[in-house]
Amino acid sequence: MPAFIRFGLAAVSGWLVYLSYEPIGHWWAGIAGVALLWLMLVPWPRSVTTPLGMAGEAQERPSAAFGAFIGLTHGLFCYLFLLPWVGEFVGPMPYVALAVTMALYALATGAFGVIAARWRFGALAFPFIYLAVEFVRSSWPFGGFAWVRLAWGQINGPLAPLAAWGGPALVTLAAVFVAVGLGSLLCAASRRAAALAVVLPLAAGLLADLGVGGDSSTVDRARVAAVQGNVPRMGLDFNEQRRAVLSNHVNETLKLAQATRNAGEPLDMVIWPENASDVNPFADAEAAALVGVAVRGVDAPVLIGTLTRDDAGARNTMVVFDPETGAGERHNKRFLQPFGEYMPMRDFFRNFSELVDLAGDFKPGDDNGVVHMGNIPVGVATCYEIAEDEAYRMAVRGGAQILSTPTNNATFGFTDMTYQQLAMSRMRALETDRAVVVAATSGVSAIVHPDGTVSQQTSIFEPAHLVEELPLRTGTTPAVRFGGALEWLLVGAGALLMLAATVSARKNRRGYAPSRNPKRTYEEM
Repeated sequence: MPAFIRFGLAAVSGWLVYLSYEPIGHWWAGIAGVALLWLMLVPWPRSVTTPLGMAGEAQERPSAAFGAFIGLTHGLFCYLFLLPWVGEFVGPMPYVALAVTMALYALATGAFGVIAARWRFGALAFPFIYLAVEFVRSSWPFGGFAWVRLAWGQINGPLAPLAAWGGPALVTLAAVFVAVGLGSLLCAASRRAAALAVVLPLAAGLLADLGVGGDSSTVDRARVAAVQGNVPRMGLDFNEQRRAVLSNHVNETLKLAQATRNAGEPLDMVIWPENASDVNPFADAEAAALVGVAVRGVDAPVLIGTLTRDDAGARNTMVVFDPETGAGERHNKRFLQPFGEYMPMRDFFRNFSELVDLAGDFKPGDDNGVVHMGNIPVGVATCYEIAEDEAYRMAVRGGAQILSTPTNNATFGFTDMTYQQLAMSRMRALETDRAVVVAATSGVSAIVHPDGTVSQQTSIFEPAHLVEELPLRTGTTPAVRFGGALEWLLVGAGALLMLAATVSARKNRRGYAPSRNPKRTYEEM
């Protein structure tokens, strides 16, 4: 039973990290959770283990295998709480399978973390190891699953502005440094170093806005609207409601047009959600007519989500419709969601579940995510693309002065999914120094300013529209310029430290080097 004390606290650490994500949004809980995880990996002095009935070297200095299962426990309790929305309408099996798969990566976090914890400067190594594992989880296989990055839970905290300098990777690294520093304050000999690990990242976060963006990079302003037409019903039968969903967005756009005329403030652009017109207006005359009514009524370029098909196959497409010139530039979704928009190894996975046939068969696009609405270059990241670093970075490098996140979240009902996604749009705004317009079929739609603040947002499952004048910016943040290279550098450092940990572990079959001084405790390490 004493051995399970660490596992119980590891479970609590995972739950604390979950609390940092939206809609709960307790950013400090994410740091506290990682701090507690670190304390579960470090050697415990005999003065602690003996009163707890945990005497013995195995408990005082846990093995790498023991650490791996601590990491697994931490990951399971985080992701099982974080990802229920995955199974909202397809049942618990896909949700549990995804949560377990994500948690398996934490085996490496725990195993390598427990070895690093025995090093004299292991507290400095662990953040890089943590980041390296997160990078692999977000990248492999099938493009990974970047939805569960630690950084997203820091959007309300003082570390979020670091996104402008190194993207979510730098935010994650800083958060783990603060966490390890806080944990080390309880048990490390060098409390000065531990205090610096806490103070320096926090100070960097507070100073991160200096020299990045601001009004100096604003070249103009645009009056922008987001339309949320809503869907008749929730769930996977969304596709059976396609014509009704299109009509809803047309009607809401006409309400927007009337409000605009009454206010005497014409719009520069209108953003519709992903799948707002799943009846292809290029193949269906009635759909084309409805789109035309909406676009002419609002008298502004409208970015409309639809489904198209070309020689490559089906596409998830955002198309600009202009009241004078008609259909124009388009963005075919480039970063597709595995197991949702396409099914990797479909025949193989069909052996385990017929649910694989619910997945789409879309083909990825190859554009840079920039479309022109009037004379304004607009960056587009459709739904799941918001989790991918390169989506908005390539758009900004391609000249985008404002960004949009058209999304369809109706499948996930009243779950936390849409709020978690909004947090990503907010961090992307900070990362790129661009305003972001979020348009969702069923909500939450929102207006996000370049500093990551939300000035307006809708409720879920209601027709609504948002209108605001937003800055158009041309500056390029360090994250956009060098964020990819910096992440590879940081991850490379983590990989080298993991290699060093492997070599260290092999020197002893038990996974750790015996203490040369039996009197030496963790406080001295």
